[in-house]
Amino acid sequence: MPLRIEDTFRSALASAKRPLAGMWICSGSPLVAELCAGSGLDWLLVDAEHSPNGLESVLAQLQAIHGYPVHTVVRPPVNDTVVIKQYLDLGVQNLLIPMVNSVAEAEAAVAATRYPPHGVRGVGSALARAARWNRIPDYLARANEIISVTVQIESTAAVDAVGDILKVDGVDAIFLGPSDLAASMGLLGQQEHPEVRAAVERCLAAAKAAGKPVGVNAFNPDTARHYLANGADFILVGADVALLARGSEALAAQYIEPADGDPHASY
Repeated sequence: MPLRIEDTFRSALASAKRPLAGMWICSGSPLVAELCAGSGLDWLLVDAEHSPNGLESVLAQLQAIHGYPVHTVVRPPVNDTVVIKQYLDLGVQNLLIPMVNSVAEAEAAVAATRYPPHGVRGVGSALARAARWNRIPDYLARANEIISVTVQIESTAAVDAVGDILKVDGVDAIFLGPSDLAASMGLLGQQEHPEVRAAVERCLAAAKAAGKPVGVNAFNPDTARHYLANGADFILVGADVALLARGSEALAAQYIEPADGDPHASY
């Protein structure tokens, strides 16, 4: 029985007529992931670096999102060959690799997604959901075509190396993380600082010059629009957990009168 393979995030970016807007999925909940999948956003980032996600919960979220008109990207916790192999075998097609600071690290990330002789990915397609347990014809030969690799630029070292990272064969896009970038610049918690924004803009310009897509994380609407105006091709503008946190706080503020300035005094 022939099985359909989803288009990659690489192909979505290549065919897009406008920047793609997405959100973080950090709750670890397949129900929340499915809810967000039907929101009308272009893409979702399922995060396993800073969120309570393991292989089983990522798998469940992939299954929950499947079938909705949204592209799914997954961020593993680390740029590691074994971890990347496990995510690919789960059926992850689009990876965002965190903390890529050099050409060597970008090359290692790409190699982890490729079967020999083009890389070092271990072969286990008969056991893996990625190949639908060898129900996808010629999966081993086609795997490189149906996997996209985006690397995350989130340190001063990465900014300094961004031009060369963009030249790495197999790096389909870069994604800018202003929070960690700010921390690496000695500006912890100040992702809106002019120096941080200047570094982000430098990377946006480098990607445009290299002809590769570039994305950025920006929850502040004004900042998001600024980066879009400066060439961002895709963007993350919110997170499931942040929306729930702020929404529940708004309910509390609306209906609970603080006692003596203590918002928790009535508990």
